[in-house]
Amino acid sequence: MLRKTLLALAVASALVACGNSGKGPEAGKASASATADAKGKGDEKKLATLQVSSEDLVKVESNALASGPVITGSIQPERKADMRAEVGAVVMQVLKENGEAVKKGDLLVRLDDTALRDNLASAQEAVRASSQSMEQAERVLARQKTLKASGMVSSQVLEDAEVRRNNAQSDLSAAKARLVTANQQMTRTLVRAPFDGIVSERKVSAGDTAQIGKELVKVVDPNSMRFEGRISADSVGVVKAGQGVVFSINGYPGQNFLGKVKRVDPAANPVTRQVEVLVDFADKNLPRVAGLFAEGRIEAESTSALMVPESALVKQGDSTYVWKIKDKALAKTPLQMGARDARSGNWQVQTGLATGDIVMRTPASGFRDGQKVEMQAPKAVASATLPAGASKGN
Repeated sequence: MLRKTLLALAVASALVACGNSGKGPEAGKASASATADAKGKGDEKKLATLQVSSEDLVKVESNALASGPVITGSIQPERKADMRAEVGAVVMQVLKENGEAVKKGDLLVRLDDTALRDNLASAQEAVRASSQSMEQAERVLARQKTLKASGMVSSQVLEDAEVRRNNAQSDLSAAKARLVTANQQMTRTLVRAPFDGIVSERKVSAGDTAQIGKELVKVVDPNSMRFEGRISADSVGVVKAGQGVVFSINGYPGQNFLGKVKRVDPAANPVTRQVEVLVDFADKNLPRVAGLFAEGRIEAESTSALMVPESALVKQGDSTYVWKIKDKALAKTPLQMGARDARSGNWQVQTGLATGDIVMRTPASGFRDGQKVEMQAPKAVASATLPAGASKGN
């Protein structure tokens, strides 16, 4: 009896085991399917639709890529004058301050002319006395000639009269020359503007002693500003007069200036081995301040190329890529880069993009390949679609 009971238990155990083994593959498949579904839902949450506006996008276009040597220097006026003292005197008055506009002939500085006025009076008196002596010598000579013709005086007396007349004539010429010099010295006590311009620097004040050659004021013509730059001697072979120049000026941020090469110095600096290049402004957009630092590039060559802003580029090791909008989704697009345009700061794209492609202007680190992109409607358009009579509070 006990033997039959044990046999029945063994058979029952075998049947249970067979039932469990039959359900094993199906249970495994169900578990894998559930895991895949969960992962798919998680990926769907990660790739949420990206909302962008037109300001976030950049359209790839073909622009001119200029290449050439870098030029650095400063902005200086072509017409400038260092007004210096031509006579030694005390400064009596300075009539113009820094930054004041002046016209040609305007009085800038007045020097003390007391001593020079005395010299002028002395020279005038010397001319008067010499003129009288000359007139007297002429009368004596004329009288001696009459007497000589009558035989009343000798030839020696006539010659002596001629010598005195010649000496008086020389004294008169010398006195007149001294008078001209005295007048010039008086004129030089009044320092006047040589052309229309602006006083850029005042060097003296009333009461200063101005020796000959001392700087008094500087006058510049703001309408004659130019870029006085320098380039490397290695690049002088590609620079010619008439080539365009794009440069920036310290003090005018975000603004580019256009110019043309006017002249290339035929000699390099013996110390720096750089060559001076004079650049005229190509338009009327002139800075009003001299001495500002400027830097740019001479457009020795120009080619057409696809350009993208530097902000759109993402660098990963030695590779560079952008996030392109393709079929309303993000596409990670590797690029082969070329040169950088000094004018705009954009980079040349050799391969990877085509004209008209749309890329993200400032990519984020959370972007994913294939992520959906949706354009946001402008706020002005969205507000215009509100029903008539609707208020913000409703």
